[in-house]
Amino acid sequence: MSWKFENAAPVIGSITEGNAWNGELMLYSNIIMNRIMTYDPDTRLVEVWRENTEGTNGLNFDSEGRLFGCAGDGRRIVRFDPNGDMVTIADRLEGRRINGPNDLAIMPSGSIYFSDRVGDTNPEVGIRFSAIISAEPQDDGTYTAVRRTFDSSMPNGLLFSSDYKTLYVAQSDYRASEKRQLRAYPMNNDGSLGHYEVLHDFGPHRGIDGMTLSSEGNIVACTGWEISGPGGMITVFDPKGRIIETHPTPAERPTNCTFVGENLYVSSIEGHLLVARNTGMTGYLLWPN
Repeated sequence: MSWKFENAAPVIGSITEGNAWNGELMLYSNIIMNRIMTYDPDTRLVEVWRENTEGTNGLNFDSEGRLFGCAGDGRRIVRFDPNGDMVTIADRLEGRRINGPNDLAIMPSGSIYFSDRVGDTNPEVGIRFSAIISAEPQDDGTYTAVRRTFDSSMPNGLLFSSDYKTLYVAQSDYRASEKRQLRAYPMNNDGSLGHYEVLHDFGPHRGIDGMTLSSEGNIVACTGWEISGPGGMITVFDPKGRIIETHPTPAERPTNCTFVGENLYVSSIEGHLLVARNTGMTGYLLWPN
């Protein structure tokens, strides 16, 4: 079945990202303008929910419904509290500043896994590598950061399988000498990651930015660009990496996506909030469920 995409909200003209559903509203980041927007599917009203977000990109809820984000300009993982505070969750790894947190995935235990990219900011007094890092909750309410990958030059979107035994990671380095792959890392009991399996290699093309999980366990990914390949797409992979569906989008570079019922909402480099209605799929979320 072919999906038809339409504009759910006006095109902003600068990158939108971080789609996250809270049960009533779709939240999404407008990174360059340092704000988080909301979209109400019932009324189609678009509002500014939070400003001065330090370039927040990825957004996600934990099992208690608390919202966390990747504040790239602030070089920190934050929690957005109802009183308006942005609380620092992690900004250092072994005493050194993290660089450009991009996207995040959260376990039922509260562990926050996020992609951090050294190329996004000046790494002065910061870590000198790109990696998946986890912020591990401690008994006193603080978090301890732990490096989880040692083999990713530019990690981007990341996503847990529904049983939390696999972490899917988009290795999305545009440099010709590096890889653009969908990788599956087995989760070890101590939170470390085993050796990854390459589920799909995109060759010279853009690869994956953000992705979400369907209720059947398939990976619904934002892929492609206008420079090469088939253009901006939503590509659906099964858990072994087999492409089972492709859906061209009006966006040159779709950035992230999430489901509300059978409707898929997609953000883009151009500032879209697109929706494909009645896709025949539903999503899997840690919260709300």
